Amino acid sequence: VAILAQAISAGIPFSPRSRAPTAPTTHRALVGTQHQQSAEPPRSRAMAPKDTKKAAAAAASGGDAKKASKAAKAVKASVARRQRKVRTNVHFFRPKTLIKKRDPKYPRRSVASRERMDKYRIIQCPVTTESAMKKIEEINTLVFLVDIKASKLNIKEAVRQMYDVKCAKVNTLIRPDGKKKAYVHLTQDYDALDVANRIGII
Repeated sequence: VAILAQAISAGIPFSPRSRAPTAPTTHRALVGTQHQQSAEPPRSRAMAPKDTKKAAAAAASGGDAKKASKAAKAVKASVARRQRKVRTNVHFFRPKTLIKKRDPKYPRRSVASRERMDKYRIIQCPVTTESAMKKIEEINTLVFLVDIKASKLNIKEAVRQMYDVKCAKVNTLIRPDGKKKAYVHLTQDYDALDVANRIGII
């Protein structure tokens, strides 16, 4: 009914046999429609997607070809067999590897330790007994009480620093009371009496 009303209002003739209104076809209309059809560009047909089964089969065939080529190379090449080392001894020695020196990135102690065994600790006091005086006069030797941990080289160096004399020889002993006594023999260039006067023994 709605279509019929639109056709009547537009002035298009309506045939009772056909349900839709028919527009009058003229020679000009036919020529125009043909021209429009010829002017339209040809529609490009979209390609249908490839079959997934075919693609999978192609990939499988490519993988088989690679495997076949690898197998052929392995057959042509000689089989590399690992030679085991013959061991004739039951003992195993670890192979020598690279050992690097320590390279610390920071000091392990924040403050450097000072040398506690200085010259004032090594030589404690001179001995002023009669036997010590006899040695000073006769054999050019000074007698000192020294630290129990002091070595002969330490005693020699301490005497050189304190009294500016050279020692020819140093003998040491530990007394029964636990103290260490050092006999310092001076060279011929220095006199023990002069050193004793400077110290204040005599």
